[in-house]
Amino acid sequence: MTKSELVGRMSAKYPDLHAQDMERLVNTIFDEITDALAEGGRVELRGLGSFSVRERAARQGRNPRTGDTVLVPSKKVPFFKCGKELRQRVNK
Repeated sequence: MTKSELVGRMSAKYPDLHAQDMERLVNTIFDEITDALAEGGRVELRGLGSFSVRERAARQGRNPRTGDTVLVPSKKVPFFKCGKELRQRVNK
């Protein structure tokens, strides 16, 4: 599902709100999650799961074109762990 499909579904579910307002709401939620993760925080949405930031250590990689060894620097990556309720609904 894309963000525009999410906005469309939510607009259909709540017809009393304008589509522009719903789009602004969805964008605000995503922006707040992104800002919290960028600050190194953690976001937990009950029933869905939690978002956090994990750090990957530096490692040696290989350039697939030349076969040369390259140093891949350490980096931070977003991580999502689904909640129990989401896992159960998916596995039904």
